[in-house]
Amino acid sequence: MGKYFGTDGVRGRANDSLTLSMAIKIGEYLGWYYSKKKPAKILIGKDTRLSSSMFEMGLAAGATSTGATVYLLGVCPTPSVSYLIQDQQFDCGIMVSASHNPYYDNGIKLFNGQGMKMNAEIEEKIEAYMDGQATISLAVDQAIGKVVSYVEGMEIYQSYLRRCVPVSLQGMRIALDLANGSATSCAYELFTSLGASVDVIHSEPDGININTHCGSTHPEGLQELMKSGKYDAGFAFDGDADRLIAVNEVGELVTGDHILYICGCYMFDKQILKKDTVVTTVMSNLGLYRAFDRKGIRYEQTAVGDKYVFECMLKDDYGIGGEQSGHIIFKDHANTGDGILSALKLLEIMKNTGHSLKTLSQDLTIYPQLLQNVPVKDKAAALKDASLLACIEEVAKELGEDGRILVRPSGTEPLVRVMVEAKSDQLCEKYVTHVVNFIKTQGL
Repeated sequence: MGKYFGTDGVRGRANDSLTLSMAIKIGEYLGWYYSKKKPAKILIGKDTRLSSSMFEMGLAAGATSTGATVYLLGVCPTPSVSYLIQDQQFDCGIMVSASHNPYYDNGIKLFNGQGMKMNAEIEEKIEAYMDGQATISLAVDQAIGKVVSYVEGMEIYQSYLRRCVPVSLQGMRIALDLANGSATSCAYELFTSLGASVDVIHSEPDGININTHCGSTHPEGLQELMKSGKYDAGFAFDGDADRLIAVNEVGELVTGDHILYICGCYMFDKQILKKDTVVTTVMSNLGLYRAFDRKGIRYEQTAVGDKYVFECMLKDDYGIGGEQSGHIIFKDHANTGDGILSALKLLEIMKNTGHSLKTLSQDLTIYPQLLQNVPVKDKAAALKDASLLACIEEVAKELGEDGRILVRPSGTEPLVRVMVEAKSDQLCEKYVTHVVNFIKTQGL
């Protein structure tokens, strides 16, 4: 983690911790860095929040001032930027979005020429330039870059999705919650073009309603809609459409763990699951691991964050991985999570098996889970404390095979997160309270 760049780019409150001048500097450095031999081709996409156009313009101005040609994709899902970089041979790409955060936050995500998250070394160089520790030359005369509208990019992206999942959705009725975000740019058109009957909610972005009581972090509205009508499936996206939370035909949530289970089992049965392995993070539910054990599917666990999931998939050539939050990566198709692609994969499995989402996940029992944050003086020191480690070990022993405890540091705050999974809510409450009280009593 750098001074400005975290695991998912630069993120902060617009015009507060994330400023226009920062965006201009990032644009300037990228334009200069990639234009050394010939003018760089840089792709910029954005979500629907109020400040996204401001940052898009700042990035474009900075990049063109150092000689780059900037292609503006407009409102689009984050994965469309990743895909188009590879397919249309851009030097790099930028997505202006704060994902599932409230509208007043924004973020700048950088992708390299392979459509993967930008290398840490380049981010460090950008930070040095932002802090005035490096200088670059600006373009003059005919070397100044230009800005090009690139609306055709979205059609290229949709064609690619149709090739990834060549399935007719004729006869299917689906509901979409577009989170008033990036999915409004293409989701309705795409699912309709495949033959589905589609109803949408939260599809009128006004700059400040992105993620507000809607989308993958607040799917309650979609659940109500699913209970009131005869739909085959419902899909809720987050602000930049790289995550998916689904809802089955009776209104029950289908989380990222359910999606990993449904897709992992289908690929395993078809003998196309690479090394019979699914990549998860440590936050995936114990019930998922037990279900995989019964099926004979292996799994890897990474730290929390899609970045770490993808690194593991890349290193060992695994085909599918993801997070409980609905960030699912299909490596043969994409280098990042894609909520729309995940929805299409679920629909393809439903079509090919003739089973509903509820039936497809019926052998997966999600264990109750409780997570509590505890403020500490020093999270690294707390997690090395011998008495706390002994307390955690004691709880783990008592839970045995029927539960687990996970105590980890917050990535951004002076907190320790205590998470317990067990067979009942009462057991979760009992053991979380025990460990939290221990930390407080010890004054860690």
